[in-house]
Amino acid sequence: MKLCRYGKNGFEKPGMIDAQGNIRELSAVVEQIDQGTISPSGLAKLRKIKAETLPLVKGEPRLGVPYVGISKFIAIGLNYADHAREANMAIPPEPIVFMKATTCITGPNDKVIIPRNSTRLDWEVELGVVIGRKTQYVAEDKAIDYVAGYCVVNDVSERAFQLQSSQWDKGKGCDTFGPIGPWLVTTDEIRDPQNLDMWLDVNGRRMQKGNTRTMIFGVAKLVSYVSQYMTLMPGDIITTGTPPGVGMGMKPEPVWLKAGDVMNLGIQGLGEQRQDVVAFPG
Repeated sequence: MKLCRYGKNGFEKPGMIDAQGNIRELSAVVEQIDQGTISPSGLAKLRKIKAETLPLVKGEPRLGVPYVGISKFIAIGLNYADHAREANMAIPPEPIVFMKATTCITGPNDKVIIPRNSTRLDWEVELGVVIGRKTQYVAEDKAIDYVAGYCVVNDVSERAFQLQSSQWDKGKGCDTFGPIGPWLVTTDEIRDPQNLDMWLDVNGRRMQKGNTRTMIFGVAKLVSYVSQYMTLMPGDIITTGTPPGVGMGMKPEPVWLKAGDVMNLGIQGLGEQRQDVVAFPG
């Protein structure tokens, strides 16, 4: 299934995507796409519904974050060997875990706002892994059973902020630095999360092109690993790292985002995002 939320910011309604890519209204079935909806029992209930029997949503409404109830936005650094090389950083012997502030989360096509004092704004297309039930000390061979589905994430980053210290969080959690969506695609549609093509364009120029098969640590490993150090709750999301082609790694000189730029990005089977980059207001 492909689940979404659509409508004005703060007033989104639940939706399901049909086989033709149309939005179907889910309001008569669930009030919201939340932790209960994406639980194993909640998804089992929705799987009984044929999307084509639901009311068609007309027009092209704004898409919001595809579900609510994200208590933790966990990120993995340098999880593609070729990206680590372009960043001139060593390939990590174990996952690098950091956090993105939940206040950075936005819809997939909302504007990315350049924060005050920013000088090195960058992009990162990533696979987001959405947890479907309480996950604590789970074994790697059982980890996918705890996953509800997958999303596209743009791990927008301010490199000057990020690299001011050994702690990356302040360069990762600025407002609008976490576009998620357009859909939450359940695991039954993504049989192998380690074989998904991914890409990102800036102003129509292909910057990133990769595949999740080149991850250093795969999805199951990451879910298991993180669960050894913190309890994951339904709705928590792990964004799993980016392939090469970020602005910081461009040769001969880095390329940084500026007001007026447009990012387009996507992952096979998970949909596409589009963000306009704008200056901080005022």
